[in-house]
Amino acid sequence: MGMNCIEKIISNHANKSKVVPGQIVEVSVDYVMTNDATTALGIDIFKKQALGKKVWNSEKLIMVMDHYTPSNSVASAEYHKRMRDFAQEQNLKYVYDGCGVCHQLMVENHVVPGNLVIGADSHTCTYGGLGVLSTGMGSTDIAVSWLEGKTWMKVPYTIKVVLNGKLNKAVQAKDIILRIIKDLSVSGATYKGIEFYGEVIDEMSISSRLTLCNMAIEAGAKFAYIPPDKKTIEFIQSRGRVAQELVYPDEDASYERVLEYDVTDLEPQVALPHSVDNVMDISECEGIELDEIFLGACTNGRLEDLEIAATILKGKKISNKVRFLVTPASRDVYVEALDKGIIKTLIESGAMINNPGCSTCFGATNGLLGKGEKLLSTANRNFKGRVGSSESEIYLASPATIAASALFGKITDPRRVINND
Repeated sequence: MGMNCIEKIISNHANKSKVVPGQIVEVSVDYVMTNDATTALGIDIFKKQALGKKVWNSEKLIMVMDHYTPSNSVASAEYHKRMRDFAQEQNLKYVYDGCGVCHQLMVENHVVPGNLVIGADSHTCTYGGLGVLSTGMGSTDIAVSWLEGKTWMKVPYTIKVVLNGKLNKAVQAKDIILRIIKDLSVSGATYKGIEFYGEVIDEMSISSRLTLCNMAIEAGAKFAYIPPDKKTIEFIQSRGRVAQELVYPDEDASYERVLEYDVTDLEPQVALPHSVDNVMDISECEGIELDEIFLGACTNGRLEDLEIAATILKGKKISNKVRFLVTPASRDVYVEALDKGIIKTLIESGAMINNPGCSTCFGATNGLLGKGEKLLSTANRNFKGRVGSSESEIYLASPATIAASALFGKITDPRRVINND
């Protein structure tokens, strides 16, 4: 029996000819990413374990300040100072401070197909959209990997998801992954891998592929992976990098199960409070009145996402019933959106633009909700109290859906404003 892509990358980094699900192996890592939500504990553990030693590779430990930037409290300011001091002690080459969300920065500046990457953040699985095997880990494992450049992992069983059909122009990758999470449940892929295939994947942009992989963790998945193709290679080259190894499955690769979808008739999807798998077709929940709308996060803060919102809102004004917050995923996204007039269009529609970072995804810096308020967000989680009051509600949807909803101040089917012809 042959190996699937996830097994192949693990075997490559474990220096083994073959691995099988359930096997525990030690693997070398290409990068270790850490951010300001998780780094402090890692620094404490590292200093205790390292006994004065340096990190294994000062160019492979990527440190990002994105969750609490600019510092919004004395505590976060002191936390950031600890990170900067540690980075200076260790001569770290890549320290990003207010440059954007960690996952977007890794995609823009570092990872290439065939890499194995770990990060101190659950949405590290995002990089699978570029043919990278990546996963989130806790601070203890991360700290040890700083010292050794290695970690351990159990080879997961893998689910194959095949997406065929033709998407309606108002239906996006976010709608697809919400539907998959509904079908799997929030625990249906726990410690498993998910590999995506099909004609829909072939047609998808890199941005959309990243969205799919980003939210695989919301079904519990350890890894998400899309085999690289011409689009992947062109993206990597456009960022001045070279693909190391393009990994594809063997013809007789083994999967735990196969899920097949025809997305032709898929409606826009909405995840209702307070669980990501509490998903409905928009026709079942359209009309819910809103107080705030958020476009951004590592899920949907890229240029493509801002652009579709601007296309829907161009020459129009958002409802005076809602606040509309927009946060580009990185400085590069922000600058390109400025150059293309996207930011101007969004501002003229009534949007407030935030500096690149995590922002209202989890309410650390702005956009907090009061008691009884409702938020429609492009982020990846809608847990109770995540963005302010525990008596508020968070709904998740695609950039197209949130832009249409901003116009009317209530959850609105984007097919009402996007012509499918």
